[in-house]
Amino acid sequence: MANKIPRVSVREQEPAVRATNFEEVCYGYNAEEAQLEATRCLNCKNPRCVAACPVNINIPAFIHKVAEGDFASASAIIAEDSSLPSICGRVCPQETQCEGSCILGIKGEAVAIGKLERFVGDWGLDNASKEQVEIKTNGKKVAVIGSGPSGLACAIDLAKLGYEVTVFEALHKLGGVLVYGIPEFRLPKEKIVAREIDDLRRLGVKFETDVIVGRTITIDALLDEEGFSAVFIGSGAGLPRFMGIEGENLNGVVSANEFLTRANLMRAYDDEYDTPIYVGKRVVVVGGGNVAMDAVRTAKRLGADATIIYRRSEAELPARREEVHHAKEEGIEFKMLTNPTRVLGDDKGWVTGLSCVEMELGEPDESGRRSPVVKEGSDFTLDCDVVIMALGTSPNPLLKSTTAGLETNRRGCIVADENGATTREGVFAGGDAVTGAATVILAMGAGRKAAKAIDEYIKSK
Repeated sequence: MANKIPRVSVREQEPAVRATNFEEVCYGYNAEEAQLEATRCLNCKNPRCVAACPVNINIPAFIHKVAEGDFASASAIIAEDSSLPSICGRVCPQETQCEGSCILGIKGEAVAIGKLERFVGDWGLDNASKEQVEIKTNGKKVAVIGSGPSGLACAIDLAKLGYEVTVFEALHKLGGVLVYGIPEFRLPKEKIVAREIDDLRRLGVKFETDVIVGRTITIDALLDEEGFSAVFIGSGAGLPRFMGIEGENLNGVVSANEFLTRANLMRAYDDEYDTPIYVGKRVVVVGGGNVAMDAVRTAKRLGADATIIYRRSEAELPARREEVHHAKEEGIEFKMLTNPTRVLGDDKGWVTGLSCVEMELGEPDESGRRSPVVKEGSDFTLDCDVVIMALGTSPNPLLKSTTAGLETNRRGCIVADENGATTREGVFAGGDAVTGAATVILAMGAGRKAAKAIDEYIKSK
């Protein structure tokens, strides 16, 4: 019988304190708290949470082991389907996936699956064996492009199957969006990301950084000259979108991608690093997704008054509820039903403000959300000196332009079937490079599917 107690709350930094630093906001559970929360699980015979997890972790099984205090077994159960539990426990949108399907959530609060996964993942990092894992290789080589979530998940599964896997990363640090996109206060880089990636090395996965596939080497060369039997593209979606409004070329207008890369990967948050970044005194972030929340909360921590503007209402915000809640606690101002029409500047070419209009919600659009409509005569100006555009991203067109037979759609995303096979034989793809910007766990799920398909493809040759 499950323990009928309220959901165990998670300890966090005080908002006034954390808004001035980049230390992790959420402290997570300790062993006692994790065990207590785990006792709430109903251990359903047909667990909807598993079906809702993109990598199908056996959630009731690992939670049952946590309740027993057998953290090693819990870690082993998760490892069957995910090698990045500490990361996923922190950044996955559990409220719309596993926890969103939890039976307890119908009338009360769902089991804190994400927080329990994080606890188990962190326990594994601190306690699991760090010895090299001996896997008999099959002599076949597979190249993985990109060390983000999809690339890492694909590499892990292929390595376990005996393939000699080499991951090619364009940047100088491994992790893709995990290191350049997600702030330190949500996902610590050295404490968590680097250590989970190190576990891949124990499986024999090789990593090469500062390699821009399409420039340093091409996919054609990897297949035809370097002896790779297949290639997986997990290069993400790093090309930012802009609105196309007047004034977007002014100094002080920047994409969220660039802003976060400077702050995260180039460590602008660390006084020991002289990273070029301009925050100004008043920052306006345009957008309502998780990237927008990351950008506005980062700007706040770097000393600016920070505001979010979004053209729909708060109910339509695509960002995680937890991130919105944390942002509000930290003093971020939200201006809903607001859309920019022009960026204002001075005679020296620097941003001075943002012309906006108020919106109201009309009929639903093709996504099912109500379409925003301009309120006539509602023009107003927001004073600011930095505007950060967080409007989504698309894949870099470099791979398409340098790879024979590789097709993309009108959004620039690589065309691939449900198993990741592209229009070029021997080339597979998954994650944001195929779907456009999405979530870490969906990218991982795509990487795992592609690994299975790559294995079948190579064995069929």
